[in-house]
Amino acid sequence: MPSKSSPSFARYIAMRYVSMGKRSQLVSFMSAMSIFGLALGVTILITVLSVMNGFDREVRENILSIVPHITISTEENYSQQDWQNLEDLVQQRPDVLATAPLIEKTGVISSGQFSKGVLVNGIDAERELEISRIDKFIVSGSLEELQNQRWGIVLGQSLADNLGVGIGDKVDLFSLAVNVNPLTPLPSYRAFTVTGIYRVGTLELDSELAVINIAAARALFKLRGPYTGLRIKLQDVLSADQVRIELQSELSTDLQLTTWTRLFGSIYENILFSRTIVGLMLWLLIAVAAFNLVVSLIMVVRDKRSDIAILRTMGASPRTINRIFMYQGCMVGLIGTVIGVILGVLASLGVGEFAAFIESVLGIQLLNAEVYPLDFLPSEIKWQDIVTISVGVLFLSLLATLYPARRAAAVQPAEALRLD
Repeated sequence: MPSKSSPSFARYIAMRYVSMGKRSQLVSFMSAMSIFGLALGVTILITVLSVMNGFDREVRENILSIVPHITISTEENYSQQDWQNLEDLVQQRPDVLATAPLIEKTGVISSGQFSKGVLVNGIDAERELEISRIDKFIVSGSLEELQNQRWGIVLGQSLADNLGVGIGDKVDLFSLAVNVNPLTPLPSYRAFTVTGIYRVGTLELDSELAVINIAAARALFKLRGPYTGLRIKLQDVLSADQVRIELQSELSTDLQLTTWTRLFGSIYENILFSRTIVGLMLWLLIAVAAFNLVVSLIMVVRDKRSDIAILRTMGASPRTINRIFMYQGCMVGLIGTVIGVILGVLASLGVGEFAAFIESVLGIQLLNAEVYPLDFLPSEIKWQDIVTISVGVLFLSLLATLYPARRAAAVQPAEALRLD
């Protein structure tokens, strides 16, 4: 056995206290409960933060990869040269990745059995691939067909389901402009063939957006200019509002600039706010588990007063006794952290499948697309979170050992043996 004043002796005794044993049932039980509390807190914290990271990733990489980061629009009849000059000016900025023309109008789509007001985007299908990832979400058909078929249309999955149409079916798209003839005003409309169906998982995109060829949009809405807007893709999507302010000061006053935050800004802010609040609450849960470690160590010290007295009479110094209980608390914290990290990573990897299983078994929808920006539960594990959580829990565990260890070191051998 190592010397009673050496650190290795303190570690040896601490391991005996942490390990299960018939002679130390209370100590083993308290250690197990402390480990369980810390592991549970770490598991929940990693899982919840991974889900929040997943929401953040989906909003950034999927939803915000489809909607324009900034849209420049005007009610004036800009010529092709005017738009080209504006595009050249915008592309000079180093924070702009790409631009693409746009006709954005409101219309009504109908299949005979269902009608709905939609936002119609007339796009250049070839240039659209530079600024949008909507082609990645096509579940049937293709976006490229808009180049080959002038009167083609791409719809969201929810909108197509409501209309009861699929690839190759016809829908009528009405302009809100009215044709005036001598007899009666008639709505302007065209029959379009469904050439693509996409699914993002967001209600605003899957049920309220129709995409057509820019030439078809110009004809349907009877526009004199080449298009009504310019879409801008930025390097940093979160800088959209700042870039908008800078561009607004450089451009003509008849140009309106809007950013993605108009539609999805509140959703994204809610995700970040929820992550902060939920993270704080879960850290409080871990703090409670650390407090439980303090209580359990104090109980262990009271239970082991005779052992402490014997060790002191055999030559162990108060510093060694202090080390024993600090090592014990740190071992409990380390074991709880390791178990929590393993379970948290496994839970984060399977939380999406588990949510889908619950939905299928209970016949409920946990995430309704009418309320949440997504209708599925995403997850993304970030190792920075795991390192931060692990270091934080170990630090709390170390703090939790200080008071019980000092109480153990202050035990007087004669008094302890007399009371026992």
